[in-house]
Amino acid sequence: MTEPTVTPGPREIFERVRRHWLENLGGFGNELAENAVVEIPFAPPGMARRHEGKEAFLLFSGPEQAAFADRFALDEVRDVVVHETADPEVIVVEYELAGRVLATGRQASSPFIGVLRVRDGKIVNWREYQNTLNMIEIMGQPQRT
Repeated sequence: MTEPTVTPGPREIFERVRRHWLENLGGFGNELAENAVVEIPFAPPGMARRHEGKEAFLLFSGPEQAAFADRFALDEVRDVVVHETADPEVIVVEYELAGRVLATGRQASSPFIGVLRVRDGKIVNWREYQNTLNMIEIMGQPQRT
């Protein structure tokens, strides 16, 4: 008799994403559903706050993540706290990305909060709240106006 296949829930999917970030900074690996919606409500001016569909998000995020990885080495995803919700598809996760700025060697970190909805083992919605001013300061980027 074969074991039944267990579909991963939001905790397991976040853990996969976390491991992916450590192995290959940025992105969600293969965890996004084709119709996923990724939202960044506090994105800086000039940057889209909502991406509908995996392909649309990957088109946006690919160049952004490549530029980030060229300037920042992620060492750890730390202080992870997962909050369960009344909806079994949804978790709220707090975490901090920590590493070093490659140009200077300076250690830096930034806190994040993600609201993650997983259905059938794939992310269907990811809403990420980040301190964009902190990220701009860490990376030495000029603010967009």
